[in-house]
Order: sequence, then structure tokens, then C-alpha cells
Amino acid sequence: MSNRIEFELVTPEQLLVSQPVHMVVVPGGEGYYGVLAGHIPMITTVEPGVIEVFDETSVLERVFVSGGFAETTQTRITVLAAEAVRIRNIDGEAIEQSVQNLTEDLEDAETEAERSAVNAKLRVARAKLDAVLRFGTAAQKPT
Repeated sequence: MSNRIEFELVTPEQLLVSQPVHMVVVPGGEGYYGVLAGHIPMITTVEPGVIEVFDETSVLERVFVSGGFAETTQTRITVLAAEAVRIRNIDGEAIEQSVQNLTEDLEDAETEAERSAVNAKLRVARAKLDAVLRFGTAAQKPT
């Protein structure tokens, strides 16, 4: 059996990643989980967080996803994400401003439906900000 698994990351706009890798770590609905070749087949939700893609010795890439679904077989993992952006391409200042704006919108929300919609956006924005703070961007490398 090969020690690689085929990884695909798909958004409504594009196929962002399609390559054989050693391991993928996914922010699943029950927590982060790693997928290697030979993994048990499963389908799970994907929560806002960072997908890490590994070769044998290091992280190849980190991609923020806003949520979605993942299907895993023994030879492939496919993540269908509502939004996906490489960590290095995230504008940390813009995300900080977005969190601030959404926090203000939440305070101004008048109905439960408005609060729920803003909370969902705020949850994703905070997760994206956490990813930038944890992993840095092209302009801000982690220490």
C-alpha cells in the first residue's frame, strides 16, 4: 500500500488543491483529525479552522476553511468547503476589522434571526483571525 493519500480541496468557485500527500489534518465537527492512507471510510462536517497538509517530514501548506464536509476513503480525502483561503494570503488587518465590525453588528442586531446570522459570520471571522495569529501570513511570519 502506498503511504500517500490523494487530497482534494474544493470550493464552489474552484478546485484549490489536488495532490497526493502523506497526511491531512482536518478541523472536523468532533475536533481535529488526521488522515493517512488506509484511513477508515467516513463522512464528517468540517468546522471553521485550518487544514494542514503534510509530506513525510513537514507541513506543505495550511489552508483556512470556513466549514463544509469531508469524505474520506482508504485512498482519498475530499473536502468540500464553503470558503477556503491559504493562510499566507489572509490579510490579518482586514480580518481584525471584520471581527470588530461584526461585533458591533451583533450589538445592533434586533431580532434573533439577525443575531444568529451575525454570530455565524463572527464565528468564522474569529477562527480566521485565530489562524492568522497562530500561523502568521506572508507579511507576518510566526515566531
